[in-house]
Amino acid sequence: MAPRDHVPDRSSEPSTDPWAAFGSLGAGVLLYGGLGWAGDRWLGTAFLLPTGLVLGAVLGFYVVIVRFGRAPQEPPDPEA
Repeated sequence: MAPRDHVPDRSSEPSTDPWAAFGSLGAGVLLYGGLGWAGDRWLGTAFLLPTGLVLGAVLGFYVVIVRFGRAPQEPPDPEA
């Protein structure tokens, strides 16, 4: 195998995959909704599931905005 002279570092670029954003939203709702459901069953209450669902949706939106809301960065100009 030949060595790679120039491999662009894409770790700092935001993803453009809409399924990754959907996965972040879904994971937040499922995680916090599941915790709320378990808390309701364990404590015998009825408010933790809706609270967990809303909290998971809000945190999921926050993660999507932070992770995917940045504009793509321009590569540095080698002539400058």
